[in-house]
Amino acid sequence: MQTPPTGLEHPSLRFICQRFNKRTRYLTLYNTVDHVPVYSAYTFKRSAGDKCVDVPWMYEPQLSTYSDTDEMQPFPRGYMHMDFEDAQAVLDDYTNAVLYERGTLNPEEHQDEPDDKASTYTLTNVVPMTPDFNNRVWNKQENIIRKRLNNYCRGTAYIVTGITTSGKMIRRENMNRVAVPRYIWSAYCCIDYDHNAPSSERYKFPSFAHYGLNEEEDNNNEVVEISVQQLKEFLKKTTFVEQNFRIFVGDCVSPGSSKNK
Repeated sequence: MQTPPTGLEHPSLRFICQRFNKRTRYLTLYNTVDHVPVYSAYTFKRSAGDKCVDVPWMYEPQLSTYSDTDEMQPFPRGYMHMDFEDAQAVLDDYTNAVLYERGTLNPEEHQDEPDDKASTYTLTNVVPMTPDFNNRVWNKQENIIRKRLNNYCRGTAYIVTGITTSGKMIRRENMNRVAVPRYIWSAYCCIDYDHNAPSSERYKFPSFAHYGLNEEEDNNNEVVEISVQQLKEFLKKTTFVEQNFRIFVGDCVSPGSSKNK
C-alpha cells in the first residue's frame, strides 16, 4: 500500500529509492553512520532463482555530494578521493574483512528481470554476514520463501528484510566503518493466496516471518519461523524500534478477514 514500515526514526537514517536503469526498483532505509541498511523493502517476483553474471558492485549517488544522478552507479576508479565513504560503505570496507562477506537483504533470487536482479548489487543493500550463515542458513531460507511464494501466492507478495545490530563493527584504518548485524529478519505479505495450499503451508499466509543469528559456523544455527506479530515483539526486545513499530499496513490482514496476524 505504498507505505514503509513505521516506528523506525533516527537522524542518521535515510530513505533510498533504489533506482537502476531509469526505474525505481525497491526501497531501502539506510543508516549513514553505521553504513548498513536497516531494511530493504521490495516486491517479490516469481523466478527460478537464477543468479546474475558479471554485475559490478555499485554505490549510491543519493548519499554522495559529488553526484548529478539519483541512480546507483558502479564504483569508478579512484573513488576513495571522491567523498563516497562518508555516508556509505565502500568496497574496501569488505576487502579485508575476512570474517564476513557481502550479504544482500533484497536477494537477486527473489527477482526475475535482469535489471531487477542487477539492482540488488548495491552496497546500500548489503550487510556483513558470516560465510556460514549467508551460504548455509540464510540462502537456504531465501530459497524456501521463493518456492513458497512461487507456489502459493496468487497475487503480489511484498517482503521487508532487515537487521538488528550488536555494536560489533568492521574497522578499517583504525576507524569503525560498517556495523555487523546480530540478527537478520524478514517478513512477507501476500493477501491473495491459494486457500487450497497444504495445511503445512496454508497457516503461513497471508503473512509470515523469520529471523536468524548472524554467527560463525554453528551446525545448530537455524532460521526461526514465526508470525509477523511475534517478529514485531522480538524486534521490540532486541533493537531500537518504537512502540508503534509496524512492518505492514494493517499487519497484512485482508479486508473483512477475522484472522488476527
